[in-house]
Amino acid sequence: MIRRSPRFFRSSLVAGLALGAAVLALPVGVDAGVREVGAAPVTLTGTAHRLPRMTIARLHYDGGGDWYANPSSLPNLLAALAERTSLPMEREPAEVRLTDDQLWDYPVLHATGHGEMKFSDVEISRLRQYLERGGFLHVDDNYGLDASFRREIARVFPDRQLTDVPLTHPIYSLVYDMPQGLPKIHEHDGKPPRGLGIFIGDRLAVYYSYESDLGNGWEDVGTYDDPPALHEAALRMGVNLFVYAVTSRPIS
Repeated sequence: MIRRSPRFFRSSLVAGLALGAAVLALPVGVDAGVREVGAAPVTLTGTAHRLPRMTIARLHYDGGGDWYANPSSLPNLLAALAERTSLPMEREPAEVRLTDDQLWDYPVLHATGHGEMKFSDVEISRLRQYLERGGFLHVDDNYGLDASFRREIARVFPDRQLTDVPLTHPIYSLVYDMPQGLPKIHEHDGKPPRGLGIFIGDRLAVYYSYESDLGNGWEDVGTYDDPPALHEAALRMGVNLFVYAVTSRPIS
């Protein structure tokens, strides 16, 4: 059931989003005083910054895992966001490494795969900075990523642990009501799906969809022998994820 109209996002929300995104883009040591927000680059204490791109960046990581898995998943989710919300969405996903200068342009990172994920020490530092400044990371275990992701995220946040995100959290109700939480798309080991997260203060900064295969549910209908209801449930969860990510960002 829809909690509120997916068209409830208006210009004031988008302006607030742009303001918060500008803070994310700040390099270390630069004052966060916002001087002007508009279609042109935002000027912050004498330094020009682009507004964030309204898309999802697929995280290109090392280690041998297929970071490029589920090729139709993100385009389909972006199309759903464009059709179901008033956010100014791009229709194509991006691709980014943690060491790229363009990292700060993207409010949401998505990582998936079946194999090993490995970050360098520099990437560990960059990911922590990205998340602490308001960025959001969604990791989807495409069956085989679990052990290496848990190891690497513990390096990013040795002071924080992955915990179950309670069903009362807005990520399960912001746009669509998901009273059962994360949908189960594919069986894997037959375990129930779990939505795990890392919080920075009260803000959910990392969301890990485990034993769900959420990204498979975003792929083109017919890619797997799944009923349409599962595809729709996956898209609804994805819409909630993105909208939460871009509306929960700190703006000062």
